[in-house]
Amino acid sequence: MELLSADGNSWNPREPVFRPDQTALVPRGKLRTPLRSRAPIYNREEREKLREASRFNAQLMDFIRPHIKAGIKTEEINTLVHNYTLDHGHVPATLGYGGFPKSLCTSINEVVCHGIPGDQELVDGDIVNIDVTTIVNGWYGDQSETFLIGNVSDVARELVQVTFDSLWAAIDILTPESKVYDIGRAIYDYVKPTGFSVVRDFQGHGLGRSFHQDPGIPHFPDARYKRDALRPGTCFTIEPMINEGHHGTEVDRTDGWTARTSDRKLSAQFEHTILMTEEGPEVLTLTKDGPQRGHKF
Repeated sequence: MELLSADGNSWNPREPVFRPDQTALVPRGKLRTPLRSRAPIYNREEREKLREASRFNAQLMDFIRPHIKAGIKTEEINTLVHNYTLDHGHVPATLGYGGFPKSLCTSINEVVCHGIPGDQELVDGDIVNIDVTTIVNGWYGDQSETFLIGNVSDVARELVQVTFDSLWAAIDILTPESKVYDIGRAIYDYVKPTGFSVVRDFQGHGLGRSFHQDPGIPHFPDARYKRDALRPGTCFTIEPMINEGHHGTEVDRTDGWTARTSDRKLSAQFEHTILMTEEGPEVLTLTKDGPQRGHKF
């Protein structure tokens, strides 16, 4: 399908797209951030900008959700996301970021993250993660959901459920006194009894005027993060990736992006953007139309 700009004209995906942190590139391998967090602390006006960006990103996810079904190609999903974002005057954050060629990530079955949209068609029995990030007036919103396509296997449904519930297990323990370590501990403790495994090679991240910044958010209990505080005014993502089998991953040597499970078993992911306030965590990318805490797949 032809990509269109907001004014309906054809658009060349190789044309540069302005973004505030154009020079900050996504690592193409295993993402790690500095251990001592220098996370920005956002004031009242900046927090409103974060809320605005996340509201649009969540609105985009609400728009795309009904389209994620058997028969659609991931390139068609990309076109829908791209056009919707531009039509509203905003920027698809992943497009051109570190050389990434598309306006969202679509990760199917054994793909853990950073799957590139293309000719692949979703079929009955697939699970697919849809990861959308947008820039609204210079501020970022970021979230992802894993979708069940038609009649999936019992293990696929259980994996998606456990992944979703592990995200909320982490959100539910957060307080203004929490440390980064507490997030990974909550996720790991929830997942371990199920026999699934927590991916260690990729993590959550701070968010604001940049796509990836401090604090880094491991989804397993990394003791090096026990002193990194999530103070009020900190904005970050929690995005656990849970594997059916071993936690290991491999990045595709051809495209430099697509990360797959090392044993080629299934993987699932959910992500929300969180703002820590003086009263506790605020989930910025949650809407009434998206899956709520306690949702059953």
